[in-house]
Amino acid sequence: MALQTFTAGQVLTAAQMTSLQANDYNQTVSTKTASYTLVAADKGTRVVMNSASATTITVNTSLFSAGDTLILQNIGAGVCTVTAGTATVSSAGSLAIPQNGSGLLYFTSAGVSIYYPSAVTSASGLSFITGTSFTTATTVSLPASTFTSTYRNYRILFNLTALTADADITLRMRASGTDNTTSNYFTMFTGINSSNIAVSNTNSVASSFTFAESDSTYAGLYKFSFDVLQPQVAQATVLQGNLSYYTKTTVAAVAVNGSCWFNDTTQFDSLTVISSVASSMTGVYRVYGYSES
Repeated sequence: MALQTFTAGQVLTAAQMTSLQANDYNQTVSTKTASYTLVAADKGTRVVMNSASATTITVNTSLFSAGDTLILQNIGAGVCTVTAGTATVSSAGSLAIPQNGSGLLYFTSAGVSIYYPSAVTSASGLSFITGTSFTTATTVSLPASTFTSTYRNYRILFNLTALTADADITLRMRASGTDNTTSNYFTMFTGINSSNIAVSNTNSVASSFTFAESDSTYAGLYKFSFDVLQPQVAQATVLQGNLSYYTKTTVAAVAVNGSCWFNDTTQFDSLTVISSVASSMTGVYRVYGYSES
């Protein structure tokens, strides 16, 4: 339950005494399904995040006092990141709360806090951020704030399971809910097809990355696994990885490797996969963040 305030000379009722005793074991719980900014009433409570997408809990100053605490918990599939707003948030561990993780936020003053994570995390590796399935979509966009300052680099796994028609697939970087359509995209893929013939897939100064094509009959062969390097850093964003697909002319399966380069210093928090055929893509994606240590 939340912290209770009593006045001088007040006589406590049996119900109030019971509540005080229960406060040693239970807390008032508030569940949030989207990014949330803490308020003064959250003192002494448990704030529970429940979202399939990446979220943040923002901490501002002048809401809490020295010695105040609250519990932050995440039961959703999307990673929740404790974020300093106008207050300072320090931690010896990660500020990212994975699914089924939690931690204690303790204030040393009105504007300074320390986050003590209780979730057990590995010293290195990948942390799941977000993922979902999609059906007959023209575009598939990662949630806003998928890419944050918590991780420098990310891994994306994208699989088509069905297409309503043969389609060209492209990809655009995204920020604040809007795809970037400037001509700063460079695509450089090379590989081989199932007939042992070398293939390449390149473009430059384009308005999107060219992510090959797919025959609708063999849509399940369209898969890509890419690292997205420093999308939140004010430098060029690079994608590196591999892509498999079946050509639209139903000639051969193709496997290529390579890089994509967005030639600008824009910071991105998401990206969009686009089909040239409306309402055509069915599949699934997963996004992971690379640990910094």
